[in-house]
Amino acid sequence: MSDLAVRTWKQRGKHDHFAARAEGAVLGENRAKRPLETARIRLIVAGAVFALCFAVLSVRLLDLSLLGTGDDVARPQLADAGTLMLSRRDIVDRNGIVLATNLPTESLYVDPALVIDATDAAEKITAVLPGLDAEKILRLAGGQGRFHWIKRNLTPEQMWQINKLGLPGFGFLREERRVYPHGALFAHALGFAGVDNRGLAGIEASLDERLTGVARADAEPVRLALDVRVQHVLVEELGSAMATFQSAGAAGIILDVETGEIVAMASLPAFDPNTPGESSADERFNRATLGVYELGSVFKAFNTAMALDYGVVDLADKYDATKPIRISRFSIRDDHPENRWLTVPEIFIHSSNIGSARMAMDVGKERQQAFLTNLGLLDPISLELPEAGSPLKPRTWRDVNTMTVSFGHGVAVTPLHAVSGYATLVNGGIKHNPTLLLRSAEDAVATGTRVISAETSEIMRGLLYLVVAEGTGKQAQVDGYLVGGKTGTAEKPRDGGYARKALLSTFIATFPIDAPRYAVLISLDEPQGNEATHGFASAGWTAAPTTGQVINRIGPMLGIAPLTSPTFSPGREAIPLPPTNIVRTGIRSNEIATF
Repeated sequence: MSDLAVRTWKQRGKHDHFAARAEGAVLGENRAKRPLETARIRLIVAGAVFALCFAVLSVRLLDLSLLGTGDDVARPQLADAGTLMLSRRDIVDRNGIVLATNLPTESLYVDPALVIDATDAAEKITAVLPGLDAEKILRLAGGQGRFHWIKRNLTPEQMWQINKLGLPGFGFLREERRVYPHGALFAHALGFAGVDNRGLAGIEASLDERLTGVARADAEPVRLALDVRVQHVLVEELGSAMATFQSAGAAGIILDVETGEIVAMASLPAFDPNTPGESSADERFNRATLGVYELGSVFKAFNTAMALDYGVVDLADKYDATKPIRISRFSIRDDHPENRWLTVPEIFIHSSNIGSARMAMDVGKERQQAFLTNLGLLDPISLELPEAGSPLKPRTWRDVNTMTVSFGHGVAVTPLHAVSGYATLVNGGIKHNPTLLLRSAEDAVATGTRVISAETSEIMRGLLYLVVAEGTGKQAQVDGYLVGGKTGTAEKPRDGGYARKALLSTFIATFPIDAPRYAVLISLDEPQGNEATHGFASAGWTAAPTTGQVINRIGPMLGIAPLTSPTFSPGREAIPLPPTNIVRTGIRSNEIATF
């Protein structure tokens, strides 16, 4: 072989050797990279799996916290994307003070499928929440379904204590709880909402649709005519009167006679709407708007106005009150008889049942029913409360009914009916339907209806003043204010008759009587006389002084400044009357002044 061939062969062998070595190196390098590639692929797959799991968990969390599934669940809903819905509007008083609002709270639930030891869980939870039934928790935690409420509206401390237990299957959901910052103060007006934020009583129930499901941006509060300051006074004075006279209950209403707005309303005993389940039926009963009662002599104001408005009598007319009236098996007599002929004002001032009955008979039963109907005393009042009572009236209206109704027996109405009727008597004769909602003066004018003449209203203001100045309502007088009003002491019906010692004592006042703005009703259920009242439990000794105390305190609050020396001043005319035994400073004994 030539040298050239040998060199060529050697070079080719060397090249093949280096090529083989290079190929081997590449193959070795690929073998080394292969595990790394496999590991990288596995990491990518694992990451994708984890991402998918997190996505599923996120969707499930959103489902549980917002949309909700499972048994027995009522969760907040979303109206549309980005619009958070509140459970309930706030309720505020006429000055914007919050009376009812919602606060966020946590509620405990259980998913039985995730519970490991139901018995242990029940024991631990009842140790933190001793009011719960361990057997019920055990039944729910070990039962069917995927969701059951254990306890709604926990306190932050309770939530922390349960969370610290670390119990599988138990969790929390955020809700909103209805709270009433003033406790029992407005209990019967506001009512209350249940754990699912649906109104169950009072304003909360009657305005449930208006209060529920409001976008946060549009959550204007519902404004009531009630006044926190005036309500405090009313409740405090009613409570004091109940304690002083050992009454079984009490009711009070303060009404704006120009608009029909209820500025304050109370019924005692009351309850805390934050915990309505802890109250009794008697505490939840609204005596001011649901209870119907025979209110006694406060009806004589309606009877007198009726006779005057129909033109059946004038103030100079007299009626025989020398002896009781016998009709059928009944006898109508006066509690404090004058035993003489009485003028129309004297019948009213001395609260004569006999004179009132004779006057009503001159009017007649048909006109009597028509007059009371026009005043709104024989029909239910359309009020923003489900707890509104319907008057009780005779099925057949006989002569005896005409007589007894004239002095407040035989017809039963709510206290709200009565005070609303008095507002009409003194405000010029315009009937306004009472309301718990704030009402503008324009709305009041638009909705008012004349039911008696302005002249009759003017005379009634003078007569109501004389009852306080010289009659049975003397203890309702207040320094600095001219007050008019009428007492009513009614025996409560019992076993087909009347219980002489079970009284309902009521006083209805208006002030200032020369230019009436507010009517005040105070009613005490079965008050007991004491040493200060000489043993008497009638309205003049119990309800009247309580009314005076209320007026004395609320007058300045309502912007009615006390007068330094208030006097009774005759208005356009003085109406001549026969001489009476009434002596009044600045007024001749044979005159009654009108405003």
